[in-house]
Amino acid sequence: MRNPGPRAIHDERGSTLIELMIALVMLTVGILAVGQLFPAGSRSQLQARMTTSGNYYAQEQLEKLAGSAWTDASLTAGRHPASGFEALGSSGQWRRFYQVEAMAAPLGNLKKVTVTVQWVYLGNRSVTSTTYVRR
Repeated sequence: MRNPGPRAIHDERGSTLIELMIALVMLTVGILAVGQLFPAGSRSQLQARMTTSGNYYAQEQLEKLAGSAWTDASLTAGRHPASGFEALGSSGQWRRFYQVEAMAAPLGNLKKVTVTVQWVYLGNRSVTSTTYVRR
């Protein structure tokens, strides 16, 4: 039988220190990338929540006005309140006003009501809802 001669014996058990450091760096970069997604998601969620509240306040005012009599003071033509805003929310961060416009003939039996709700979050924001009230 033939003797293959001396072979270099390499023990390949475990990982080297450099391999471990590279793996840790890659893991850290991945964790940091995922971590940056959370603040953006929180901002989007808060903005959506504030928009939903703004829509709620606008719809609330529209429903209140839809039940008013044609001659009610709240349905007189013009801006309500005449100057300023109605502060809403626990800290008054939403501001609401509405505009009533009498329609011209042949739609003289209608009044157009436009409610605007404004707030500040990452800039000025607002929602507007419109309905028509019939005599």
